[in-house]
Amino acid sequence: MADVSHTRGDVGSRPGVSDTRGDIGAHPDVPEMRARYARVLGGRDVALLDGPIFLAGLFIALSPWILHYTTNQPGLVVHNVVMGIAIAVLALVFSATPTRTYGFSWALCLMGAWMIAAPWVVGSSPDRGVFLSNVIAGGLVALLGLICAGAALMAGRKRSRAVRSGQMNEPVRT
Repeated sequence: MADVSHTRGDVGSRPGVSDTRGDIGAHPDVPEMRARYARVLGGRDVALLDGPIFLAGLFIALSPWILHYTTNQPGLVVHNVVMGIAIAVLALVFSATPTRTYGFSWALCLMGAWMIAAPWVVGSSPDRGVFLSNVIAGGLVALLGLICAGAALMAGRKRSRAVRSGQMNEPVRT
């Protein structure tokens, strides 16, 4: 049988094979790659919140069937489905293009506040389950929206300071 082991040894003993596990620190494109990664990951300050926002929107959209109020609150059913889908889509957009869309995080605050008021405005004499569902989910969306908006505001300030000081075009040093 042929020796098919992939152990590291003397590279010179295997003609035509280079050691690919070496350090690429001396590669001429390393500063550019580091700068690109810093720019791409710079807007991901609240990446962990995209999932919970999406799940909250999904819960809001499905809550009429989870809590069984499709027959006694028809106006609220349509409202919650539309608002839940809108919140979930907004979370997906945040996840897909974070640096361009985190400025819209304040919209989540308004959507969450509206979800809290909706049982009385859109619905008609909501019961305890409908009330608690909308208040808890709306409060969660508003809270996550506040966190996202705060992080977007701080990232914007950091970016504007970097532009003013001229550090935006310099490669990232490690």
